[in-house]
Amino acid sequence: MNKPSDNPADPFKKALAEATKVMANDSDLNVQYSVDPSGKSGDSVRLPQISRRLSKEEVLLARGTADALALHHKYHDTGTHARYTPDGQMARELYDAMETARCEAMGARDMPGTAGNIDHKIAAEAKRAGYAGITKQQDAPMAVAAGYLIRHLATGRPMPEGADNVMELWRPFMEERAAETLEDLQAKISDPAAFAKFARKIIEDFGYGDQLGDDPDGEDDEADDEAQDGEEEEQDPDSTGNDDSDDQPEASPEQSQEQEQDPSEAEVSADDMADQEAGEEAEMPEGEAPMEPPAPAPVSDADPNYTVYVRDFDEEVLADELADPAELDRLRAYLDQQLDPLKGAVGRLANKLQRRLQAQQNRSWEFDLEEGILDAGRLARVVANPTTPLSFKVEKDTEFRDTVVTLLLDNSGSMRGRPISIAAICADVLARTLERCSVKVEILGFTTRAWKGGQSREKWLADGRPQQPGRLNDLRHIVYKQADAPWRRSRSNLGLMMKEGLLKENIDGEALEWAHRRTVARREARKILMVISDGAPVDDSTLSVNSASFLEKHLRDVIAMVEKRRQVELIAIGIGHDVTRYYQRAVTITDVDQLAGAMTEQLASLFDNDPRAQARMVGIRKAM
Repeated sequence: MNKPSDNPADPFKKALAEATKVMANDSDLNVQYSVDPSGKSGDSVRLPQISRRLSKEEVLLARGTADALALHHKYHDTGTHARYTPDGQMARELYDAMETARCEAMGARDMPGTAGNIDHKIAAEAKRAGYAGITKQQDAPMAVAAGYLIRHLATGRPMPEGADNVMELWRPFMEERAAETLEDLQAKISDPAAFAKFARKIIEDFGYGDQLGDDPDGEDDEADDEAQDGEEEEQDPDSTGNDDSDDQPEASPEQSQEQEQDPSEAEVSADDMADQEAGEEAEMPEGEAPMEPPAPAPVSDADPNYTVYVRDFDEEVLADELADPAELDRLRAYLDQQLDPLKGAVGRLANKLQRRLQAQQNRSWEFDLEEGILDAGRLARVVANPTTPLSFKVEKDTEFRDTVVTLLLDNSGSMRGRPISIAAICADVLARTLERCSVKVEILGFTTRAWKGGQSREKWLADGRPQQPGRLNDLRHIVYKQADAPWRRSRSNLGLMMKEGLLKENIDGEALEWAHRRTVARREARKILMVISDGAPVDDSTLSVNSASFLEKHLRDVIAMVEKRRQVELIAIGIGHDVTRYYQRAVTITDVDQLAGAMTEQLASLFDNDPRAQARMVGIRKAM
């Protein structure tokens, strides 16, 4: 276990966490640093992971993200927001974006220093999304633009580069449709309920009123109108005559019951009702009805009954956080030395995969242009009619279908030695190969921080050994290469798998769910997740106090969820272990030397089966 002083980023991370709690006005706020997307859930916030290098970009992004989430925690009213949330997807995205902008604008007004920090966060997000290069309004996200416009009008601050482009593309449309409503922004921004109604009016002005759903205040207003009408009818002297009873509205069931009820019973009922109303008034605060506290989110989306004793000691970490650069370079050199004889065979298979992928990246031509390469096929027209202008053509690359591949590697103790070495080098070569074909690759690993349970088990023992505690070990999920990181920057990270003492237990179900969640969050159109493992999930500490099938059942549930949702194409390779009993698409190899061939063949077959790629090939053949 690393001591806090081992990482030079720890003092900054600690200071930022404390500042976030103060800004959010919540000393119990749980601040975590994660390689998962940043966000807020209940009383926890996830901030971007910060490496040992403490680069300026990392620090600015972490500060901006922390300020934005803290302000949202402080100024956001969950009950009010939920009450007025629209039904339709586009309306809901607009509504959420404007509420986020409101919270950030409130912070800029009360704590001006936060505005600059959040500008850095917005700039980083805009750069990552490529907003600066968008030239057409329909390519710019409308909800994001609406949030930017609200923040700009509320604070008067110019939007960062890229963000300003998205805002300006939509600004004429938005100001034309909602000019009068936007004038009330400053008067509404401090009141969550008033702003929620304001946001709904903006959405209606934009033309999405059909997605708003029922007016939350409409039912109350209608009931008040009916009650007022009833009082006016009772006070109308013309309505008391018996002869005109046919013209009067029928009495409500409650009124009929009161008329037929015995006076003594009515008195008792009135007293009971008064007591009940008094009790409700004592319990209900002024204003809106309190929202019921949300049920705690399940640990696993695949199995709500899957339990974890404590998650405080789990770790999601970048590979370069677990060793300094010099050690990573040494481990990488050792990996290269161990597998030098294997590189040739793996390289040949990788080249085969590259050729198969590039065969689907056939080039197309644009014809009948005024400049470019002279189109010889159309010269006959010029010969037949000299007045016909020359025709030119331009070669155009047909973009390969937007794809990301995630490799999830088992980092358990049973992989020690040759298996983990070959897995590391195969992942390395495949990442290089796919990068040449414009396919992004993410390499992840999973193990535990300790043998025999670690701090989770120690806490369980101190708590008196409760029955059926669930997962009882400290997870360690490692990011060796992020999808957006080029291979050259992550090359040394794969050497970490050679580090003595890294490989411990394997809890496959939670690792697969973690990798699936990261992959689904990607923007690519096609997502592939490949799992490489040499056995069933095993953790002695967990299995010693739960049922023998506890971890295996969860793995099966996660696989079933992933395959049912079909957001990600899931494949698995088992090394000396039959994984076909878990996964629908899987292959088992008996010798670790077969791993490179199995990985390339499985990926190649997936790309061959890409229906869009096949359609392009058919079209090209017809054109030929």
